[in-house]
Amino acid sequence: MRYLTAGESHGPQLTTIIEGLPSLLPIHAKTINEDLKRRQGGHGRGRRMQIETDTVEIVAGVRHGKTLGSPVALVVTNDDWKHWTKIMGAEELPEDIDPSEVKRQITRPRPGHADLVGGMKYGHRDLRNVLERSSARETTVRVAAGSVAKALLKELGITIVGHVTEIAGIKANVSTYENKSVEEIRAIIDNDPCYCVDAEASAKMVEMIDETKKAGDSIGGVVEVIVEGLPAGIGSYVHYDRKLDGKLAAAMLSINAFKGVEFGIGFEMARKKGSEVHDEILWDEENGYTRATNRLGGLEGGMTTGMPLVVRGVMKPIPTLYKPLQSVDIETKEPFKASVERSDSCAVPAASVVAEHVIAWEVAKAIVEQFHSDQLPQLKAQIDAMRAQMKEF
Repeated sequence: MRYLTAGESHGPQLTTIIEGLPSLLPIHAKTINEDLKRRQGGHGRGRRMQIETDTVEIVAGVRHGKTLGSPVALVVTNDDWKHWTKIMGAEELPEDIDPSEVKRQITRPRPGHADLVGGMKYGHRDLRNVLERSSARETTVRVAAGSVAKALLKELGITIVGHVTEIAGIKANVSTYENKSVEEIRAIIDNDPCYCVDAEASAKMVEMIDETKKAGDSIGGVVEVIVEGLPAGIGSYVHYDRKLDGKLAAAMLSINAFKGVEFGIGFEMARKKGSEVHDEILWDEENGYTRATNRLGGLEGGMTTGMPLVVRGVMKPIPTLYKPLQSVDIETKEPFKASVERSDSCAVPAASVVAEHVIAWEVAKAIVEQFHSDQLPQLKAQIDAMRAQMKEF
């Protein structure tokens, strides 16, 4: 199972083509749009989220609400395209127009962004050619693809949620969510401005985001994704590139501005003894094998244990600031203060939605790769059989 995305931030549309989905999987644009709306929300988002309302169009691979087994194509149109047709059009410029006179050209790279290195790598003197694709706008269709993956997981009895645990050093109290189910967490965060379970911490986050925006700065944070209902044995220990935690880590770090990832209690393991880290194994007739704790985040040896999968990602502050940092103009080589291209002071809540969907994709992909998955009923039967097998082992 794989997908490709195409499109620029201010181009006519964003597109994803998904290959490898089982046939007979129910897919609905309404559900995908609900996830896209959550990506556009969260306190701290900038003006563009008010300009556009992202909606998906399913243009291939689905008939009468169910997948056909052929590639699925999804399109999200950029409503703002009408203002960018001359700037971002695919057609060659007329001979009487000097390329240097095209509006919105960028020769001043922003520190912390892909602008400078991307221009150096691909030979672009107009750095707009870089930022239009390196923009987090691309995550729109990654969320759409992940929403399709979530539909598959739901059919298999697997649920997932992403939420914010920290912004600018303000941490949610673990006790507010550690014993809650995915559904319980979802019910809370869907009504919270920061997608945070801890209402007290969320109020402080909102205040910090507002103060940061007034100061012309930006802030980052930590998001957590929890997956419940996974049978033991998804992934493999037999080779490095088949370990599920490796794939999940790569997915998390592929999100724009993410710089760290951890599972379970994560880096806290470096400060604890082994007896305080490893999860003791339990067994009972009703549940089969479980763990007394879940400090390893539901993964051992690159495989799921049957416990909830818990993975966190660290997002750095957005690199575009109203309070700019020094850079250098690539044409004049003169120093300058880097320009503003977007106005989000904090995108951590939105990033929790992206994280939820990229992790959903990797989990679904691992399942499809491990089992015969041409048809959804066949796949469901195999997952049920595996759950029974693991319980009776």
